[in-house]
Amino acid sequence: MCSVVFGCAVLILVLPLIDESRAVALGTLFVSVILSLIMIGIGMRRYRPSHPLPWYLLSAAAVQFAIGTALRHVSESQRHPFDDLFTLSGYCCVGAAAFLWLRPRHNSTDHDLLLDSGLIGLGALLLSWTFLISPVLHMSHGVHLATVTAVADPIVDALLLTVVVHSVITSARSETSLRLVYLAMLVILVGDLAYNLETAGSAVFGRQIQLLPLQLGFTLIGAAALHPTMVVLGGPRDIHAHRSRQRASAIAIVMIVASLVPVVGSSLDTLDRIVVSSLFATLLSGVLLRSERAIERSARSERRAQYQADHDMLTGLLNRAALLRALHRNRERWAGQPLALLFIDLDGFKRVNDNYGHAVGDELIANAAARIRRVIRRDDAAARYGGDEFVVLAPLAQPQARQLAERLLATLGEPFELSAAEVCIAASIGIACSSAREPDTTVYELLREADSAMYHAKEYSLGYIFHDDIRRGRPETGPRTWHRESAV
Repeated sequence: MCSVVFGCAVLILVLPLIDESRAVALGTLFVSVILSLIMIGIGMRRYRPSHPLPWYLLSAAAVQFAIGTALRHVSESQRHPFDDLFTLSGYCCVGAAAFLWLRPRHNSTDHDLLLDSGLIGLGALLLSWTFLISPVLHMSHGVHLATVTAVADPIVDALLLTVVVHSVITSARSETSLRLVYLAMLVILVGDLAYNLETAGSAVFGRQIQLLPLQLGFTLIGAAALHPTMVVLGGPRDIHAHRSRQRASAIAIVMIVASLVPVVGSSLDTLDRIVVSSLFATLLSGVLLRSERAIERSARSERRAQYQADHDMLTGLLNRAALLRALHRNRERWAGQPLALLFIDLDGFKRVNDNYGHAVGDELIANAAARIRRVIRRDDAAARYGGDEFVVLAPLAQPQARQLAERLLATLGEPFELSAAEVCIAASIGIACSSAREPDTTVYELLREADSAMYHAKEYSLGYIFHDDIRRGRPETGPRTWHRESAV
Protein backbone atom coordinates (compact mmCIF):
# COMPACT_ATOMS: atom_id res chain seq x y z
CA MET A 1 0.00 0.00 0.00
CA CYS A 2 2.86 2.36 0.85
CA SER A 3 4.35 1.89 -2.62
CA VAL A 4 1.00 2.57 -4.26
CA VAL A 5 0.42 5.78 -2.29
CA PHE A 6 3.97 7.02 -2.95
CA GLY A 7 3.69 6.15 -6.66
CA CYS A 8 0.43 8.10 -6.96
CA ALA A 9 2.05 11.09 -5.26
CA VAL A 10 4.92 11.02 -7.76
CA LEU A 11 2.60 10.75 -10.76
CA ILE A 12 0.53 13.71 -9.61
CA LEU A 13 3.65 15.89 -9.66
CA VAL A 14 3.74 15.89 -13.46
CA LEU A 15 0.07 16.71 -14.05
CA PRO A 16 0.45 20.52 -13.70
CA LEU A 17 3.16 20.39 -16.36
CA ILE A 18 0.87 18.56 -18.78
CA ASP A 19 -2.31 20.55 -18.15
CA GLU A 20 -1.67 24.18 -17.11
CA SER A 21 -5.25 24.97 -16.13
CA ARG A 22 -5.87 26.49 -12.69
CA ALA A 23 -8.32 23.73 -11.71
CA VAL A 24 -5.79 20.99 -12.42
CA ALA A 25 -3.07 22.87 -10.52
CA LEU A 26 -5.20 23.32 -7.40
CA GLY A 27 -6.59 19.79 -7.65
CA THR A 28 -3.17 18.19 -7.82
CA LEU A 29 -2.00 20.39 -4.92
CA PHE A 30 -4.76 19.18 -2.61
CA VAL A 31 -4.34 15.57 -3.73
CA SER A 32 -0.58 15.84 -2.97
CA VAL A 33 -1.33 17.16 0.50
CA ILE A 34 -3.90 14.41 1.15
CA LEU A 35 -1.48 11.71 -0.02
CA SER A 36 1.27 13.23 2.13
CA LEU A 37 -1.02 13.14 5.18
CA ILE A 38 -1.90 9.52 4.40
CA MET A 39 1.79 8.58 4.17
CA ILE A 40 2.54 10.35 7.49
CA GLY A 41 -0.39 8.51 9.10
CA ILE A 42 0.78 5.15 7.76
CA GLY A 43 4.34 5.78 8.96
CA MET A 44 3.25 6.82 12.44
CA ARG A 45 0.90 3.86 12.79
CA ARG A 46 3.49 1.40 11.54
CA TYR A 47 6.58 2.62 13.41
CA ARG A 48 4.95 4.43 16.36
CA PRO A 49 7.72 7.03 16.96
CA SER A 50 8.39 8.04 20.56
CA HIS A 51 8.31 11.72 19.53
CA PRO A 52 5.22 12.11 17.28
CA LEU A 53 4.60 15.84 17.83
CA PRO A 54 6.96 17.04 15.03
CA TRP A 55 5.11 14.84 12.54
CA TYR A 56 1.78 16.34 13.63
CA LEU A 57 3.29 19.80 13.15
CA LEU A 58 4.50 18.90 9.65
CA SER A 59 1.02 17.62 8.81
CA ALA A 60 -0.51 20.90 9.99
CA ALA A 61 2.10 22.82 7.99
CA ALA A 62 1.18 20.92 4.82
CA VAL A 63 -2.49 21.82 5.26
CA GLN A 64 -1.70 25.49 5.91
CA PHE A 65 0.66 25.69 2.94
CA ALA A 66 -2.06 24.20 0.75
CA ILE A 67 -4.69 26.68 1.97
CA GLY A 68 -2.33 29.63 1.57
CA THR A 69 -1.32 28.54 -1.93
CA ALA A 70 -4.96 27.99 -2.93
CA LEU A 71 -5.91 31.48 -1.75
CA ARG A 72 -2.95 32.88 -3.62
CA HIS A 73 -4.04 31.24 -6.87
CA VAL A 74 -7.74 31.97 -6.50
CA SER A 75 -7.20 35.63 -5.67
CA GLU A 76 -6.55 37.99 -8.53
CA SER A 77 -4.27 40.05 -6.31
CA GLN A 78 -0.77 38.72 -6.05
CA ARG A 79 -0.28 40.16 -2.56
CA HIS A 80 -3.35 38.88 -0.84
CA PRO A 81 -2.59 39.10 2.94
CA PHE A 82 -4.42 35.96 4.06
CA ASP A 83 -2.49 33.55 1.86
CA ASP A 84 0.73 34.90 3.39
CA LEU A 85 -0.70 34.46 6.89
CA PHE A 86 -1.43 30.80 6.23
CA THR A 87 2.02 30.35 4.67
CA LEU A 88 3.74 32.01 7.64
CA SER A 89 1.75 29.83 10.02
CA GLY A 90 2.92 26.79 8.08
CA TYR A 91 6.52 27.91 8.38
CA CYS A 92 6.06 28.35 12.13
CA CYS A 93 4.91 24.74 12.36
CA VAL A 94 7.92 23.58 10.31
CA GLY A 95 10.27 25.63 12.50
CA ALA A 96 8.71 24.21 15.67
CA ALA A 97 9.15 20.65 14.34
CA ALA A 98 12.80 21.33 13.51
CA PHE A 99 13.35 22.84 16.98
CA LEU A 100 11.83 19.78 18.66
CA TRP A 101 14.19 17.54 16.68
CA LEU A 102 17.19 19.70 17.57
CA ARG A 103 16.45 20.21 21.27
CA PRO A 104 17.63 16.79 22.56
CA ARG A 105 21.04 17.22 20.96
CA HIS A 106 23.92 18.09 23.28
CA ASN A 107 27.34 19.37 22.40
CA SER A 108 30.06 20.95 24.50
CA THR A 109 31.15 23.05 21.50
CA ASP A 110 27.65 23.91 20.35
CA HIS A 111 28.43 27.66 20.52
CA ASP A 112 30.73 27.31 17.51
CA LEU A 113 28.06 25.45 15.58
CA LEU A 114 25.46 28.06 16.48
CA LEU A 115 27.86 30.77 15.30
CA ASP A 116 28.36 29.04 11.95
CA SER A 117 24.62 28.61 11.46
CA GLY A 118 23.96 32.20 12.49
CA LEU A 119 26.48 33.53 9.98
CA ILE A 120 24.80 31.64 7.15
CA GLY A 121 21.42 32.92 8.35
CA LEU A 122 22.73 36.50 8.45
CA GLY A 123 23.94 36.14 4.88
CA ALA A 124 20.51 34.90 3.82
CA LEU A 125 18.85 37.78 5.67
CA LEU A 126 21.16 40.30 4.00
CA LEU A 127 20.27 38.98 0.55
CA SER A 128 16.57 38.86 1.49
CA TRP A 129 16.59 42.50 2.48
CA THR A 130 18.36 43.62 -0.67
CA PHE A 131 16.39 41.64 -3.24
CA LEU A 132 13.06 40.81 -1.53
CA ILE A 133 12.19 43.11 1.37
CA SER A 134 13.48 46.46 0.14
CA PRO A 135 11.62 46.31 -3.24
CA VAL A 136 8.36 45.49 -1.43
CA LEU A 137 8.81 48.48 0.89
CA HIS A 138 9.50 50.74 -2.08
CA MET A 139 6.36 49.60 -3.91
CA SER A 140 4.04 49.84 -0.91
CA HIS A 141 2.19 53.01 0.03
CA GLY A 142 1.96 52.99 3.79
CA VAL A 143 1.95 50.08 6.19
CA HIS A 144 -0.70 47.47 5.42
CA LEU A 145 -1.25 43.87 6.48
CA ALA A 146 -0.20 42.71 3.03
CA THR A 147 3.05 44.66 3.32
CA VAL A 148 3.81 43.24 6.77
CA THR A 149 3.23 39.66 5.64
CA ALA A 150 5.23 40.20 2.46
CA VAL A 151 8.17 41.51 4.53
CA ALA A 152 7.85 38.80 7.19
CA ASP A 153 7.90 35.96 4.68
CA PRO A 154 11.57 36.38 3.56
CA ILE A 155 12.65 36.87 7.19
CA VAL A 156 10.96 33.62 8.22
CA ASP A 157 12.56 31.91 5.21
CA ALA A 158 16.01 33.08 6.37
CA LEU A 159 15.35 31.86 9.92
CA LEU A 160 14.11 28.50 8.67
CA LEU A 161 17.18 28.18 6.45
CA THR A 162 19.33 28.82 9.54
CA VAL A 163 17.51 26.08 11.46
CA VAL A 164 17.92 23.62 8.60
CA VAL A 165 21.63 24.43 8.21
CA HIS A 166 22.21 24.09 11.96
CA SER A 167 20.41 20.74 11.96
CA VAL A 168 22.54 19.52 9.06
CA ILE A 169 25.89 20.52 10.57
CA THR A 170 25.04 19.06 13.98
CA SER A 171 23.94 15.67 12.66
CA ALA A 172 26.39 13.00 13.73
CA ARG A 173 24.87 10.72 11.13
CA SER A 174 22.24 11.42 8.50
CA GLU A 175 19.40 8.91 8.51
CA THR A 176 17.41 8.54 5.30
CA SER A 177 14.27 10.00 6.87
CA LEU A 178 16.19 13.03 8.11
CA ARG A 179 17.74 13.61 4.69
CA LEU A 180 14.32 13.54 3.07
CA VAL A 181 12.98 16.07 5.59
CA TYR A 182 15.94 18.39 4.93
CA LEU A 183 15.41 18.09 1.18
CA ALA A 184 11.68 18.76 1.56
CA MET A 185 12.32 21.93 3.57
CA LEU A 186 14.83 23.20 1.03
CA VAL A 187 12.47 22.49 -1.86
CA ILE A 188 9.65 24.35 -0.12
CA LEU A 189 12.02 27.27 0.52
CA VAL A 190 12.87 27.35 -3.19
CA GLY A 191 9.17 27.50 -4.06
CA ASP A 192 8.60 30.30 -1.57
CA LEU A 193 11.61 32.16 -2.98
CA ALA A 194 9.96 32.14 -6.42
CA TYR A 195 6.81 33.65 -4.92
CA ASN A 196 8.82 36.29 -3.01
CA LEU A 197 10.66 37.27 -6.20
CA GLU A 198 7.33 37.79 -7.93
CA THR A 199 6.06 39.83 -4.97
CA ALA A 200 9.18 42.01 -5.17
CA GLY A 201 8.68 42.44 -8.93
CA SER A 202 12.06 40.88 -9.72
CA ALA A 203 10.80 37.93 -11.76
CA VAL A 204 7.66 36.34 -13.12
CA PHE A 205 6.99 32.62 -12.79
CA GLY A 206 4.01 30.63 -13.88
CA ARG A 207 1.66 29.67 -11.08
CA GLN A 208 1.89 26.03 -12.06
CA ILE A 209 5.69 26.16 -11.82
CA GLN A 210 5.38 27.63 -8.31
CA LEU A 211 3.18 24.73 -7.24
CA LEU A 212 5.69 22.06 -8.22
CA PRO A 213 8.17 22.69 -5.33
CA LEU A 214 5.33 22.62 -2.79
CA GLN A 215 3.95 19.34 -4.14
CA LEU A 216 7.44 17.83 -4.26
CA GLY A 217 8.10 18.99 -0.69
CA PHE A 218 4.89 17.40 0.59
CA THR A 219 5.74 14.15 -1.22
CA LEU A 220 9.23 14.06 0.30
CA ILE A 221 7.83 14.62 3.81
CA GLY A 222 5.44 11.71 3.24
CA ALA A 223 8.32 9.53 2.00
CA ALA A 224 10.33 10.47 5.10
CA ALA A 225 7.45 9.28 7.31
CA LEU A 226 7.34 5.92 5.50
CA HIS A 227 11.03 5.16 6.09
CA PRO A 228 11.91 3.11 9.22
CA THR A 229 14.48 5.68 10.36
CA MET A 230 11.66 8.13 11.13
CA VAL A 231 11.48 6.64 14.65
CA VAL A 232 14.90 8.00 15.66
CA LEU A 233 14.14 11.62 14.80
CA GLY A 234 13.94 13.72 17.94
CA GLY A 235 15.69 11.16 20.13
CA PRO A 236 18.49 12.27 22.48
CA ARG A 237 22.02 11.91 21.23
CA ASP A 238 25.45 13.44 21.74
CA ILE A 239 26.51 15.46 18.72
CA HIS A 240 30.17 16.13 18.11
CA ALA A 241 31.50 19.00 16.06
CA HIS A 242 32.50 17.88 12.59
CA ARG A 243 32.67 19.02 9.00
CA SER A 244 34.43 22.20 10.04
CA ARG A 245 35.97 22.67 6.59
CA GLN A 246 32.60 22.30 4.88
CA ARG A 247 31.06 24.89 7.20
CA ALA A 248 33.98 27.23 6.60
CA SER A 249 33.51 26.85 2.84
CA ALA A 250 29.79 27.66 3.14
CA ILE A 251 30.58 30.75 5.22
CA ALA A 252 33.20 31.84 2.68
CA ILE A 253 30.60 31.60 -0.11
CA VAL A 254 28.17 33.63 2.01
CA MET A 255 30.81 36.32 2.52
CA ILE A 256 31.65 36.48 -1.19
CA VAL A 257 27.99 36.81 -2.13
CA ALA A 258 27.33 39.31 0.66
CA SER A 259 30.27 41.46 -0.48
CA LEU A 260 28.51 41.90 -3.84
CA VAL A 261 25.37 43.32 -2.21
CA PRO A 262 26.69 46.91 -1.93
CA VAL A 263 27.58 46.80 -5.63
CA VAL A 264 24.27 45.30 -6.76
CA GLY A 265 22.30 47.60 -4.47
CA SER A 266 24.17 50.78 -5.30
CA SER A 267 20.89 52.63 -5.79
CA LEU A 268 19.54 51.79 -2.31
CA ASP A 269 18.17 54.65 -0.27
CA THR A 270 19.32 55.73 3.19
CA LEU A 271 17.25 53.19 5.15
CA ASP A 272 18.40 50.36 2.94
CA ARG A 273 22.01 51.38 3.30
CA ILE A 274 21.70 51.51 7.10
CA VAL A 275 20.14 48.04 7.25
CA VAL A 276 22.55 46.53 4.74
CA SER A 277 25.57 48.09 6.45
CA SER A 278 24.42 46.86 9.86
CA LEU A 279 23.83 43.32 8.63
CA PHE A 280 27.11 43.26 6.74
CA ALA A 281 29.02 44.59 9.76
CA THR A 282 27.40 41.97 12.00
CA LEU A 283 28.25 39.27 9.47
CA LEU A 284 31.86 40.44 9.26
CA SER A 285 32.15 40.59 13.07
CA GLY A 286 30.81 37.05 13.28
CA VAL A 287 33.35 35.83 10.74
CA LEU A 288 36.17 37.50 12.66
CA LEU A 289 34.91 35.93 15.89
CA ARG A 290 34.75 32.54 14.23
CA SER A 291 38.30 32.96 12.91
CA GLU A 292 39.53 33.94 16.37
CA ARG A 293 37.85 30.92 17.96
CA ALA A 294 39.26 28.65 15.26
CA ILE A 295 42.78 30.01 15.85
CA GLU A 296 42.37 29.60 19.61
CA ARG A 297 41.08 26.06 19.17
CA SER A 298 43.98 25.22 16.86
CA ALA A 299 46.51 26.65 19.31
CA ARG A 300 44.90 24.70 22.14
CA SER A 301 45.12 21.50 20.10
CA GLU A 302 48.78 22.19 19.33
CA ARG A 303 49.53 22.76 23.02
CA ARG A 304 47.72 19.54 23.93
CA ALA A 305 49.61 17.60 21.27
CA GLN A 306 52.92 19.08 22.40
CA TYR A 307 52.14 18.26 26.04
CA GLN A 308 51.30 14.67 25.13
CA ALA A 309 54.50 14.40 23.10
CA ASP A 310 56.64 15.67 26.00
CA HIS A 311 54.97 14.12 29.04
CA ASP A 312 54.31 10.71 30.47
CA MET A 313 50.53 10.24 30.59
CA LEU A 314 50.51 8.24 33.84
CA THR A 315 52.57 10.61 35.97
CA GLY A 316 52.47 13.96 34.19
CA LEU A 317 56.26 14.15 34.36
CA LEU A 318 58.49 14.66 31.33
CA ASN A 319 59.16 11.59 29.22
CA ARG A 320 62.58 10.38 28.14
CA ALA A 321 62.63 12.34 24.87
CA ALA A 322 61.71 15.62 26.61
CA LEU A 323 64.33 14.99 29.30
CA LEU A 324 67.05 14.77 26.67
CA ARG A 325 65.98 18.20 25.42
CA ALA A 326 65.70 19.74 28.88
CA LEU A 327 69.29 20.99 29.00
CA HIS A 328 68.93 22.77 25.68
CA ARG A 329 65.51 24.17 26.62
CA ASN A 330 66.85 25.64 29.87
CA ARG A 331 70.22 26.66 28.46
CA GLU A 332 69.79 30.39 29.18
CA ARG A 333 68.41 29.91 32.71
CA TRP A 334 71.01 27.33 33.72
CA ALA A 335 74.00 28.94 31.99
CA GLY A 336 77.06 29.21 34.22
CA GLN A 337 75.62 26.95 36.96
CA PRO A 338 76.64 23.45 38.02
CA LEU A 339 74.24 20.66 37.12
CA ALA A 340 73.16 17.55 38.97
CA LEU A 341 71.25 14.58 37.59
CA LEU A 342 69.61 12.21 40.06
CA PHE A 343 68.65 8.77 38.73
CA ILE A 344 65.97 7.26 41.00
CA ASP A 345 64.87 3.62 41.07
CA LEU A 346 62.05 2.32 43.29
CA ASP A 347 63.11 -0.75 45.29
CA GLY A 348 60.31 -3.23 45.92
CA PHE A 349 58.14 -2.07 43.06
CA LYS A 350 58.19 -5.50 41.40
CA ARG A 351 56.87 -7.08 44.57
CA VAL A 352 53.94 -4.65 44.67
CA ASN A 353 53.22 -5.33 41.01
CA ASP A 354 53.31 -9.10 41.51
CA ASN A 355 51.19 -9.09 44.68
CA TYR A 356 48.50 -6.57 43.70
CA GLY A 357 48.57 -6.32 39.92
CA HIS A 358 49.61 -3.74 37.37
CA ALA A 359 46.77 -1.33 38.19
CA VAL A 360 48.03 -0.94 41.75
CA GLY A 361 51.58 -0.77 40.41
CA ASP A 362 50.56 2.15 38.19
CA GLU A 363 48.92 3.76 41.22
CA LEU A 364 52.21 3.47 43.11
CA ILE A 365 54.13 4.97 40.20
CA ALA A 366 51.73 7.94 40.02
CA ASN A 367 51.94 8.55 43.79
CA ALA A 368 55.73 8.35 43.74
CA ALA A 369 55.85 10.87 40.88
CA ALA A 370 53.60 13.23 42.85
CA ARG A 371 55.95 13.04 45.87
CA ILE A 372 58.98 13.73 43.67
CA ARG A 373 57.22 16.73 42.20
CA ARG A 374 56.48 18.11 45.66
CA VAL A 375 60.12 17.82 46.78
CA ILE A 376 61.89 19.38 43.80
CA ARG A 377 61.77 23.03 42.86
CA ARG A 378 59.43 24.40 40.25
CA ASP A 379 62.15 25.00 37.65
CA ASP A 380 63.80 21.61 38.10
CA ALA A 381 63.15 19.02 35.39
CA ALA A 382 61.60 15.75 36.56
CA ALA A 383 60.99 12.85 34.19
CA ARG A 384 59.83 9.27 34.23
CA TYR A 385 62.65 7.51 32.50
CA GLY A 386 60.88 4.19 32.19
CA GLY A 387 59.10 1.64 34.37
CA ASP A 388 59.83 2.56 38.00
CA GLU A 389 62.81 4.79 37.15
CA PHE A 390 62.73 8.57 37.53
CA VAL A 391 65.22 11.32 36.74
CA VAL A 392 65.63 14.79 38.24
CA LEU A 393 67.83 17.30 36.40
CA ALA A 394 68.52 20.55 38.25
CA PRO A 395 71.14 23.34 38.51
CA LEU A 396 72.63 22.14 41.82
CA ALA A 397 76.10 21.80 43.28
CA GLN A 398 77.06 18.60 45.12
CA PRO A 399 75.96 19.76 48.61
CA GLN A 400 72.51 20.79 47.36
CA ALA A 401 72.24 17.58 45.30
CA ARG A 402 73.00 15.55 48.44
CA GLN A 403 70.25 17.38 50.38
CA LEU A 404 67.77 16.80 47.56
CA ALA A 405 68.62 13.07 47.45
CA GLU A 406 68.07 12.76 51.20
CA ARG A 407 64.70 14.50 50.97
CA LEU A 408 63.66 12.25 48.09
CA LEU A 409 64.67 9.11 49.98
CA ALA A 410 62.77 10.31 53.04
CA THR A 411 59.54 11.07 51.20
CA LEU A 412 59.65 7.89 49.10
CA GLY A 413 60.29 5.85 52.25
CA GLU A 414 57.01 6.89 53.82
CA PRO A 415 54.07 4.42 53.47
CA PHE A 416 51.90 4.69 50.36
CA GLU A 417 48.13 4.51 50.88
CA LEU A 418 47.02 2.62 47.78
CA SER A 419 43.59 1.27 46.88
CA ALA A 420 44.63 -2.33 47.60
CA ALA A 421 46.71 -1.84 50.74
CA GLU A 422 49.28 0.32 52.48
CA VAL A 423 52.72 -0.45 51.08
CA CYS A 424 56.23 0.67 51.97
CA ILE A 425 59.07 0.85 49.51
CA ALA A 426 62.50 2.45 49.34
CA ALA A 427 64.61 3.95 46.59
CA SER A 428 68.14 3.93 45.23
CA ILE A 429 69.57 7.13 43.77
CA GLY A 430 72.62 7.63 41.62
CA ILE A 431 73.91 11.19 41.24
CA ALA A 432 76.07 12.65 38.49
CA CYS A 433 77.30 16.24 38.64
CA SER A 434 78.99 18.63 36.27
CA SER A 435 80.61 21.86 37.34
CA ALA A 436 80.16 25.26 35.78
CA ARG A 437 83.59 24.78 34.21
CA GLU A 438 82.26 21.88 32.13
CA PRO A 439 79.73 23.57 29.82
CA ASP A 440 79.97 20.82 27.19
CA THR A 441 78.55 18.12 29.45
CA THR A 442 75.54 16.45 27.84
CA VAL A 443 72.47 14.86 29.36
CA TYR A 444 73.58 11.54 27.82
CA GLU A 445 76.82 11.62 29.80
CA LEU A 446 75.08 12.56 33.04
CA LEU A 447 72.50 9.81 32.53
CA ARG A 448 75.17 7.19 31.92
CA GLU A 449 77.10 8.16 35.03
CA ALA A 450 74.00 8.51 37.25
CA ASP A 451 72.61 5.17 36.03
CA SER A 452 75.86 3.45 36.88
CA ALA A 453 75.87 5.09 40.33
CA MET A 454 72.26 4.06 40.95
CA TYR A 455 73.02 0.38 40.34
CA HIS A 456 76.00 0.70 42.67
CA ALA A 457 73.79 2.24 45.35
CA LYS A 458 71.24 -0.56 44.89
CA GLU A 459 73.90 -3.29 45.06
CA TYR A 460 75.43 -1.99 48.27
CA SER A 461 72.16 -0.67 49.82
CA LEU A 462 73.61 2.81 50.06
CA GLY A 463 70.43 4.80 49.45
CA TYR A 464 72.31 7.25 47.23
CA ILE A 465 75.84 7.73 45.92
CA PHE A 466 77.71 10.15 43.67
CA HIS A 467 79.38 8.82 40.56
CA ASP A 468 82.46 10.82 41.48
CA ASP A 469 82.78 8.83 44.73
CA ILE A 470 82.86 5.57 42.75
CA ARG A 471 85.46 6.98 40.42
CA ARG A 472 87.62 8.09 43.35
CA GLY A 473 87.61 4.62 44.83
CA ARG A 474 85.03 5.11 47.60
CA PRO A 475 82.41 2.65 46.38
CA GLU A 476 80.57 2.22 49.66
CA THR A 477 80.19 5.79 50.84
CA GLY A 478 76.76 7.12 51.49
CA PRO A 479 74.03 6.72 54.11
CA ARG A 480 72.98 3.23 55.21
CA THR A 481 69.84 4.17 57.08
CA TRP A 482 67.39 3.34 54.24
CA HIS A 483 66.73 -0.41 54.18
CA ARG A 484 66.46 -1.99 50.76
CA GLU A 485 63.91 -4.64 51.71
CA SER A 486 60.38 -3.37 51.15
CA ALA A 487 57.57 -4.08 53.55
CA VAL A 488 54.40 -4.84 51.64
